[in-house]
Amino acid sequence: MAGLILAIGALGFGSPSVPAQEQADRPTIVMFWGDGCPHCAAAEVLLDDLTARYPGVVVHAYEVWYDRDNALLFGEMARARGFEPTAVPTILAGDRHWVGYSDAVGAQIEATIATLAGVAGSGDPPTTDGARDAIDLPLIGTVDLAAQSLLIATLIIAFIDGFNPCSLWVLGILVALALHAGSRAKVLIIGSVFITVTAAIYALFIAGLFTVLTVASFAGWVQIVVALVAAFFGAVNVKDYFFFREGLSLTIDDRHKPGIIRRARQAILVERSTWSLVLATVVLAAGVSLVEFSCTAGFPVLWTNFLTDQQVSIAVFLGLLLVYLVIYQLDEFAIFLTAVVTLRAGRIDERHGRLLKLVGGVLMLTLAIVMIVDSSLLGRIGSSLAVFGAAFAATGLILLVHRLILPRFGIRIGSEPPPRARG
Repeated sequence: MAGLILAIGALGFGSPSVPAQEQADRPTIVMFWGDGCPHCAAAEVLLDDLTARYPGVVVHAYEVWYDRDNALLFGEMARARGFEPTAVPTILAGDRHWVGYSDAVGAQIEATIATLAGVAGSGDPPTTDGARDAIDLPLIGTVDLAAQSLLIATLIIAFIDGFNPCSLWVLGILVALALHAGSRAKVLIIGSVFITVTAAIYALFIAGLFTVLTVASFAGWVQIVVALVAAFFGAVNVKDYFFFREGLSLTIDDRHKPGIIRRARQAILVERSTWSLVLATVVLAAGVSLVEFSCTAGFPVLWTNFLTDQQVSIAVFLGLLLVYLVIYQLDEFAIFLTAVVTLRAGRIDERHGRLLKLVGGVLMLTLAIVMIVDSSLLGRIGSSLAVFGAAFAATGLILLVHRLILPRFGIRIGSEPPPRARG
């Protein structure tokens, strides 16, 4: 940001005391930014380009994370225009404002400035690299590829998050007990109630995270800390692949399991009315959700950190949250419906659990590193897919080396017994 600030200072535009007539006669851009914000740095490139190509453009830039006066000015100008100051960069030009930055936003800003500058034909978005994240499709219209990257990231993260050994273990216990009772109706009631309650609690947890991170987004270091926390979760999950349940482990503690099974037996095997069964399942699901918190926290933390970094609106967040919850519950719905149809319960053994831990852990680590190094990679559809592809490729390489190549040389790493030792 230093280059832009020095340029503004040299032109005499670094403070709010620019003569009113000068501002009235020349197109003006006002940007509120935060020191360390990567999206602000990307916006700087656009503003440098606009001031070079439109010499009459006036730029005012105010750092708001560490300058209280600028933060107050941010609030005053935002409220004067009828919106709340929620995130940076916030850019104002003419009668429009933009919260956050992407290539598509940059194209809109340039089109607005060209119009204000009176450039012929400037009402159409300029055909520069700044518009590469928005394309026009026949019968569909303009598609913002940056928004599509949000959806793709949500689908992949939610799908991997859904294969959570802790949650699958609990659901498997419930379904098995209901089947032992010989009642397809009980399986139907217990499965649907359990999945609904755990999804609702998960939604509240994610919404709370999003609210906190949105408020804290004015401090750039917060997102780095959150990414580091997620990286820690990922590293522990990878450790669990090699040394399952040894040392620090993100699984349901053994001391909690007998209590969960006992309460599940009481809820299912004791004869009771339908409403009593529903209530017992609700209480059990709520309790289990709290116990398995350490198993489930990693991906929601990463995902909400990603959305706040992309500065999505509340409406977009709610829509993506609904998608996340549906995809997250797909595997549990599959287990549940299979049990209802076949009256048989599947189970997740240790080998499956280790594999799920590895896949989830490597993906968490990859996303956390990307959030720290260059979070904009997740805001573009091509680079976002490349990030996920790299994570899955790394997982496959670890499995290839650990389970196929090293054993041929008599080398075994970790506590997993060799295939011949398993019954």
